[in-house]
Amino acid sequence: MKDAFRQAFGAEPELQVRAPGRVNLIGEHTDYNEGFVLPCAIDFETRLLLRRRSDRQVQVLACDYGGDTDCFSLDEAITRTGRGWPDYVRGVLVQLLEASVPLQGADVAISGNVPQGAGLSSSAALEVAVARAFDAASTPTRIAQLAQQAENRFVGVRCGIMDQLISAAGVQGHALLIDCRSLALRAVPVPAGTTVMIVHSNVARGLVDSAYNERREQCEAAARFYGVRALRDVAPEAVAARPAGLDDLTWRRARHIVTENARTVAAAEALAAGDLQTMGRLMAASHDSMRDDFEITVPAIDQLVALLQQAIGPEGGARMTGGGFGGCVVALMPDAKADAVQAAVEAGYRSPQGRPGTVYRCRAAAGVSRVELPRT
Repeated sequence: MKDAFRQAFGAEPELQVRAPGRVNLIGEHTDYNEGFVLPCAIDFETRLLLRRRSDRQVQVLACDYGGDTDCFSLDEAITRTGRGWPDYVRGVLVQLLEASVPLQGADVAISGNVPQGAGLSSSAALEVAVARAFDAASTPTRIAQLAQQAENRFVGVRCGIMDQLISAAGVQGHALLIDCRSLALRAVPVPAGTTVMIVHSNVARGLVDSAYNERREQCEAAARFYGVRALRDVAPEAVAARPAGLDDLTWRRARHIVTENARTVAAAEALAAGDLQTMGRLMAASHDSMRDDFEITVPAIDQLVALLQQAIGPEGGARMTGGGFGGCVVALMPDAKADAVQAAVEAGYRSPQGRPGTVYRCRAAAGVSRVELPRT
């Protein structure tokens, strides 16, 4: 990557930033309902190199896109390109400018190994890396808020803050229980000897073009029906049966969110206690709810989850993770089971197009970091 930077810009980089992707262990679509999530940062990351310029031009090289570039001025209106990755970079800088963060031009190179289109938050990792590169002073929570605003306001995905916050504030060896209303964070240790396995179904997904925003609108409609600010405020007994005046679909959307919040809080306690059996049961219930009430899984994902659950047995669990409609499954298991579970996936799963699943074995990683490089 440094060679690509030197070749593109004729100079050495001055700054290096890394921001991890994430996997959400449990708590799906609860973040924008001001509820609870339990993600961990993973040891797949976006890397960024930067050299400051004396003018207000920003030049960006995307090393993973065949040397694709983007160039714009901080003194002119920054607009969407519609080309994908440049809009995440531009959107973050727009938010930094609106927040009166002092900026100067820069030459930037970006690369990474977070699988794209898999639900592991390659976009959030990119946003957080850019925000930290241009903003050294803000707290991790503030970095996450600015990155989220870029995706909401500029890119057009009405995501919650989970993806950006875990990328900014992750703790090595821990998941984070995030209260998405107060943004309070609780580090929850992942038990020693536990493998976090992510299996990409190789069923492509895309949040902007999927029903993600539709699900959010349905949740907001349910909150209005119950007379609360967000579904986080609805008690479990209120969704146990469908109330008069609420249609079946909206009720099931609400039931998923309310029960998922309860499962997430319980899962944090189970993980902290090293109780993978309880964690597995909660993950299974979460997947069933996403399939039946929230309707965001697809048959290939359901098949993959069932295969993993059978291979793992009672000592862990599996569920779909991410926004839905394809992407990845996450599984927890003792390290001793990982080889056999991976072999079962490789032998027993194929996507509708006949592709095998892609298996990633991960560890819980630290959040974004920024290092000034020696001047040459």
